[in-house]
Amino acid sequence: MIEEGAHIGERVLVGPGCIVQKGASVGADSTLRSGVNLYPGVTLGMRCLLHAGAVVGADGFGFAPNSGTWEKVPQVGSVRVGDDVEIGANTTIDRGAIDDTVVENGVKLDNQIQVGHNVIIGAHTAIAACTGISGSTVIGQRCMIGGMVGFAGHLTIADDVVVTGCSLVSASIKKPGSYSSGMPTVETRLWRRMVAHLRRLDG
Repeated sequence: MIEEGAHIGERVLVGPGCIVQKGASVGADSTLRSGVNLYPGVTLGMRCLLHAGAVVGADGFGFAPNSGTWEKVPQVGSVRVGDDVEIGANTTIDRGAIDDTVVENGVKLDNQIQVGHNVIIGAHTAIAACTGISGSTVIGQRCMIGGMVGFAGHLTIADDVVVTGCSLVSASIKKPGSYSSGMPTVETRLWRRMVAHLRRLDG
């Protein structure tokens, strides 16, 4: 379904079950596979490929505590996606709270990635499946992010950074290079001994 006020460029292919909402724009020669949903105001560049179930422009996770409950904070930004971007199946990119979420030219996103509100992903960065990027994180250009990496919010990642799979990025990375965290899998009995040893380090 293409809503009134949406703009579809030349030679765009729109698959079955897609929704291009009011004010969204799809650049020329782009392809939307089945079930893609572009929310109002989302801008998609030229020659992009969005796989089945991708959602671009849903509300970011913005809530403020209020007398023991949670009050929703309006998300009034949108999402800007550059040219030659590929977005994997069931990947979600949240709209910005105030400013836009931005995915720059040539970015490649695998399946089932969560991109939080106001994130910026630099040009030609590639991110593997099941990575989660918390709000307002800025990832530089030409980065390579392994699968199941988690980024805390409000971080800045330099250009040309490699983060290996299953890493937790809890602080900004200021220099190019390869970064890792986490513990490789070992037998359960050995794992328990290792944990017990770690607990005794402060003793």
